[in-house]
Amino acid sequence: MLPQTMGSETNIKLPFSFILFSLVALVLSQLLVLVNGQMVVNGSFRIPAIWSAAHLLVLGWALMVAMGAMYQLVPVAFLTPIWNEKFGFIQFFVTAIGISTFSWMLYVSPQNALIPGILMLLGILMFLFQMFMTLRKQAKPNILTAFVGSALVCLFLTIFLGITLIYSLQTGFAADYYQAIFKSHLLMGVTGWFTLLIFGFSYKMVPMFSLSHGFPMVQARYVYGLYISGLVITILSFFNGNHYLLKAGFFLLLAGFSVFSWHISIIIKKRLKKKLDNSFTFALVAIGLGNIVHLAAFMALWSEQNSLLIGPFVYLYLLLWIVLSIMGYLYKIVPFLWWTYKYSKEIGKKSVPSLKDMMNEKIVIPLFSLFVFAVVVVFFSIIFESILIFNNGQFVLSLVFILISISILKVLKK
Repeated sequence: MLPQTMGSETNIKLPFSFILFSLVALVLSQLLVLVNGQMVVNGSFRIPAIWSAAHLLVLGWALMVAMGAMYQLVPVAFLTPIWNEKFGFIQFFVTAIGISTFSWMLYVSPQNALIPGILMLLGILMFLFQMFMTLRKQAKPNILTAFVGSALVCLFLTIFLGITLIYSLQTGFAADYYQAIFKSHLLMGVTGWFTLLIFGFSYKMVPMFSLSHGFPMVQARYVYGLYISGLVITILSFFNGNHYLLKAGFFLLLAGFSVFSWHISIIIKKRLKKKLDNSFTFALVAIGLGNIVHLAAFMALWSEQNSLLIGPFVYLYLLLWIVLSIMGYLYKIVPFLWWTYKYSKEIGKKSVPSLKDMMNEKIVIPLFSLFVFAVVVVFFSIIFESILIFNNGQFVLSLVFILISISILKVLKK
């Protein structure tokens, strides 16, 4: 059970605005990939349609979900209210319009995506300013502050590098470093921003959802040090082309993720709750899958065909680690937010539904299992360049996302 302050810390309309927008972006991104399946199977990831789909998934869904969640979780995790809620609503509209127009322009005319990109950047900078003003009021910074703060820095760098890429396409600026900038943009956005953010909030939510107590936190410092070092060294390798440095960076990322996985297992062993909720269990499964992808990516560096595996491994990392983690936590957070908003003041006055009644737990195992299966099918269809297998896997995946989105929206009717 989440603390009772969680539902009242922030106006519920603010996080839900981000979440509802994100669900639409999620479905659209998968349908766009399905329509352009032949290009994906052929390994053509750097085309307008795939750029648009990727940014709808990463920015339209994952980023917007993360923003909405942070508006609700930061006050709980750091015991400080959001700096300015009205500013938050303005930031939502600016970011939503920016992401929508930017994703559309990437699809129809990538060379003209600079202005929408700047609008999107403005919305993200507004969010970063909101979080900075909020976190600076924290009485005593801790390791969670380091993870979340570093994740926000990675987010800024991701967007800055993305705008630099568009500017380079238009003007030829830093053309010799285009590939290094692109890889850094990808690294900061995927393994920097999202992974560090999930690490940080997992240290708050895992004990909360498992009712764990008396666990050590010293391991979190090693996780932070190893992973940040891995990010820095990997970026340096992109710009100097040193393969040994690249392998060292990937090894540190793997080591950091492995220590995190081990630390979470320690926390889970200290739980008081014997049976974990299904959606939360899948969030834990995502940690194991993320660790496997890290290991596979490190091993692939020793292969002569490693360049062909970059796209498929990024896909696996995004879906099996980031998306599955967010989905698992979202299934816990959304029902509680809505239940607290609608029924917390009615307790003792009239009969109210229980928190378990807010979400249909029976569909979690089949839906999430089908999700993992479909992602693996799509991954192998890309490896073996089979459009038939890809279309079947991506169709199932799109259907799963639609059903998951509907199940989340149904919570709002209860």
